[in-house]
Amino acid sequence: MKISYNWLKQFIKIDWKSDETAALLTDLGLEVEIVEKYQSVKGGLEGIVVGHVLTCIQHPDADRLKITTVDLGNGIPVQIVCGANNVAAGQKVPVATIGTTLYDAAGVAFSIKKGKIRGQESHGMICAEDEIGLGESHDGIMILDDALVPGTPAATVFKIEDDEVFEIGLTPNRADAMSHLGTARDLRAGLLQSGVNVELITPSVSNFRVDKRTLKIDIDVKEPKLAPRYCGVTISGIEVKPSPAWLQNRLKAIGLNPKNNIVDVTNYVLHELGQPLHAFDAAKINGKIIVQTLPAGTKFITLDDVERTLHEEDLMICDEKGPLCIAGVFGGKKSGVSESTNSIFLESAYFNPVSIRKTAKRHQLNTDASFRFERGIDPTITEYALKRAALLIQEVAGGEITSDVFNVYPKKIEDFSVFLNFSKVAKIIGEELQKDTIKKILVSLDIKVNSVSDAGLGLTIPAYRVDVQREIDVIEEILRVYGYNNINFSKKLNATVSNSPRNEDYKIQNLIASQLNSQGFNEMMANSLTTASYVGLSEDLNPTNNVTMLNPLSADLSTMRQSLLFSGLEAVSYNINRKNADLKLFEFGKTYHNYLAGYEEKKHLSLFLTGSRNQENWTTTQKPSDFFLFKGFANGILSRLGIQKTQNVPVTSDVFSEGIAISVGNEILVELGVVKKSILKHFGIKQEVFFADFNWNLILKLLSSKIKYTEIPKYPEVRRDLALLIDQSVTYDRIYTIACQTEKALLKDINLFDVYEGQNLPEGKKSYALSFTIQDHSKTLTDVQIDKIMSKLKKNFETELGASLR
Repeated sequence: MKISYNWLKQFIKIDWKSDETAALLTDLGLEVEIVEKYQSVKGGLEGIVVGHVLTCIQHPDADRLKITTVDLGNGIPVQIVCGANNVAAGQKVPVATIGTTLYDAAGVAFSIKKGKIRGQESHGMICAEDEIGLGESHDGIMILDDALVPGTPAATVFKIEDDEVFEIGLTPNRADAMSHLGTARDLRAGLLQSGVNVELITPSVSNFRVDKRTLKIDIDVKEPKLAPRYCGVTISGIEVKPSPAWLQNRLKAIGLNPKNNIVDVTNYVLHELGQPLHAFDAAKINGKIIVQTLPAGTKFITLDDVERTLHEEDLMICDEKGPLCIAGVFGGKKSGVSESTNSIFLESAYFNPVSIRKTAKRHQLNTDASFRFERGIDPTITEYALKRAALLIQEVAGGEITSDVFNVYPKKIEDFSVFLNFSKVAKIIGEELQKDTIKKILVSLDIKVNSVSDAGLGLTIPAYRVDVQREIDVIEEILRVYGYNNINFSKKLNATVSNSPRNEDYKIQNLIASQLNSQGFNEMMANSLTTASYVGLSEDLNPTNNVTMLNPLSADLSTMRQSLLFSGLEAVSYNINRKNADLKLFEFGKTYHNYLAGYEEKKHLSLFLTGSRNQENWTTTQKPSDFFLFKGFANGILSRLGIQKTQNVPVTSDVFSEGIAISVGNEILVELGVVKKSILKHFGIKQEVFFADFNWNLILKLLSSKIKYTEIPKYPEVRRDLALLIDQSVTYDRIYTIACQTEKALLKDINLFDVYEGQNLPEGKKSYALSFTIQDHSKTLTDVQIDKIMSKLKKNFETELGASLR
């Protein structure tokens, strides 16, 4: 939200510097993100002075150029070459002197330099109005008042407005502050708390009167719940034309482009008072104004020439022949104000915020009016704002008020009542404020104190403060005006001893996150909202299980995710496209499902690995990440959590081209593997990506709070190696299982350290070189015991696998 400081000063007479005011507004909760300078003419006409053309002769070498001598007020006339056909001796003209910076139509700066034009020296430039930002005409140079003195700065001749504009990061709850009046109300409260006694000056509408009653347009509100208050008045005999400079400058300062005097006034009052208005061409209204909903499927063309299909709950402003405007959101093309308009119906209303928000979302429209209506405006200001706008229209467009003000307000919107307990204020703030200070702050915020007792205050909150309806809201108001920085705080920290379960989710999550970080993984956090079409990339996901948003922000954020895979691949693709192709990512997140039995959330841990396993370096060869490295990371997680007796089973998920699943009993703990190329192609990924999906809820169930440990063995371990010739179909997992079943007590570790396939081996065979670590914790092993164990291993490998020693 942009707030003009000059405009703000019309409500509060203040001579503070802008940075001081910005600091106070920020302390009050209206965070000023930046203060920008604004000039109605870019550059402020600096370096441009009034010149007196003394002589004007034809350029000897150019038919369209003339050579002039110009008095700039310093007693030394200068020669300037000019191409304007209307330049003549005796004129007073604006002259851009040497070193002046001007701006072209695109806003690009250029400097005036001494130079030669067709062989003749030129010491400046005589300017047309468009060249110095005072208009759009380029028919010739500007001719100034002959009474002006040469050398007079142009900035003193023309009314150049210098302003400072506050860019305020307004929070959604502060609907009351979405205007210069609302900001001024807060500023006044802050100033009073700082000891600066100021008055809030609001525009007067005492001059409003009905000139004649010749254009009456009746109003019929058929949906009072959607339009609790609706006001209107007609103005006839207006002239639609460009707005005066002061009005255009106000709008330009806050980033709005002036349209015409009627539309500009409605925008002006919107940003001045926070009340959206709409002007209809009265000649295009058939019969009376009807505020109603229309049947679903009704077609309506808005001001942007887009044909929209209406919803049955969209509130519309209609006449007796059809719709004119989407209430509170966007005007209609057929009823808008044009250059030929000479009479208008001016609307000022209070619409139901929920209704406006739904309509704006449905049609994907976000206007200044809907932005305010959907957050809740002041219902008490509706008629006042209408009169304010009507008077401004008369001022800038002429005309007469030709009807009484219609004010349809069947049921008054009541203020909020709250009882404020003094002890609660002290408890929440952490400091006991003086009761008079509390009352002073509340009064400065237009909160009425109805009753006072030792226990607290009975309060009435204005209806426009939609965010202040509870006692805690009032305390927040007191605190922000009193000043967070004014609250004393203790240097002593008190804390209670935590007695939470050892296996609490967040503790286990932090444990694994720390382990993954130490292994080079980066934690990511993706949006739980995703694209509905992603479920079509996997047959494991069913579109009927999607949890969809009723009013999504966009099509890409319309559905809650059923898998962490696709949001992770979005992150992978984003990084690869920015030359960051070596990635290790993990995410703790939830998936969301809509089953027949109801909605269900499931927590997962996902891992992503892609690119090289090590950084490029002159001492090492760069190697790509592979499945076994990735599997090691996954097993490391289970090992760190003490989950044992797992089994490797075939993966069933169709998102993998190859992979495995790790299970405990009949339940799958984690599925991991290489993501299918067809899925990667959808995200524009051309390199191999490994993905692991952990069932985090199941993992938490399997954790034990008991700590298991073994003493460090006193006796040495022994290693023996075997080179086995086995069939191609035999897996290492099968060898590992047989070995563990053969020797359960003394066999401590098995490792595959070499695999050979190729020449000098029988067809269909491969060679595995394995090491076996044997250890007895109670004594030193003898050669007889070791040989006995190795013999058993060889025999079982031969019997069950058909293996032989190489």
